[in-house]
Amino acid sequence: MAKPTSRMYAESGVDVGARAVALEALLTAARYRPPPSHGRPIDLPGHFAGLVRIGRETLAVTTDTVGTKVLLAEAMGRWEEVGEDLVGVNVNDLAAVGARPAGLVDTILCAESDVARFRSIGRGLGRGLRAARCALLGGETALVRELVHGIDLGATAIGFFPRGRRPITGRRVRPGDLILGVPSSGFHANGFTLIRRLLREGSVDLDRPRPEAHMPVGVELLRPTRIYSGIADALADRPEVHGFAHLSGGGVRNLARLNPSVAFTLDRWPEVPPIFSWVQSLGPISDREMFETFNMGIGFAIVVAPRGLAELRRRLARAGAGDAVEIGRAEQGRGVRVPAHDLTYEGYA
Repeated sequence: MAKPTSRMYAESGVDVGARAVALEALLTAARYRPPPSHGRPIDLPGHFAGLVRIGRETLAVTTDTVGTKVLLAEAMGRWEEVGEDLVGVNVNDLAAVGARPAGLVDTILCAESDVARFRSIGRGLGRGLRAARCALLGGETALVRELVHGIDLGATAIGFFPRGRRPITGRRVRPGDLILGVPSSGFHANGFTLIRRLLREGSVDLDRPRPEAHMPVGVELLRPTRIYSGIADALADRPEVHGFAHLSGGGVRNLARLNPSVAFTLDRWPEVPPIFSWVQSLGPISDREMFETFNMGIGFAIVVAPRGLAELRRRLARAGAGDAVEIGRAEQGRGVRVPAHDLTYEGYA
């Protein structure tokens, strides 16, 4: 067996370090600030959503794709789940700044327009929109056989801040704050280039359950992204709430995006769901790479002042997040720590 490595994701074709360098080059080359009459961008480099102030209103915008999870959907002949993911991956980033979803536009790049597949994607998309209370405003479908051989699903979502709500950026996070975690529904839509490599190298039959499971592993892995926008909306006006984090690609390191001057110590991380441990066993993959690639069972984090915790828990329960648990605290320092796994990350990058 090969020696465990923290570079499995890069070897699978996704080099996060190289991507960061290329992205910095793009942002440097594209630098431009429009005149004030066209809105005032709010500078939050590396945050979950882009913010722009227009008159007295602030809008939040985010964009994301389902990524290579669509290849698993194609292998299983199931498309509703990735249609739902298309909403979740975007509105969850809006939720991370406390914005309420207003609308979404999708982008579908494909080699052919298959009616049955589009209908199935649409059913999942509709479920996600209903869960997020978000309108489908339009989109773009392009037949580009020269570019894609299957299908690529992406979207852009826009959100707003009702009743004078201010964006929740994480700047108010301070040592002594508590961190609550809302469980995920599985892998969501991140890291599937690595997951698919492991499935392939392990000769895993997608139509059979993994040990101690009761559904085909392909179906289990396709579980759609849990949508957290209603949960964030129920808490965003509370003064005790200092930060939200969507634990998507980047795993627990996403907490560092809130406030680089605070250390996030995750010393009460719950037991990792079996599906994550099973995928890790196909590796070998180190704990470090698992926690920096996947959500490891917690999909959304809420950083709160200790006061008023009982009321916040009541609001979480009413919003459908009675399963939220305390996972750690903010401390003096920098970065993110997971003591039980002896992990320390200096920051998000």
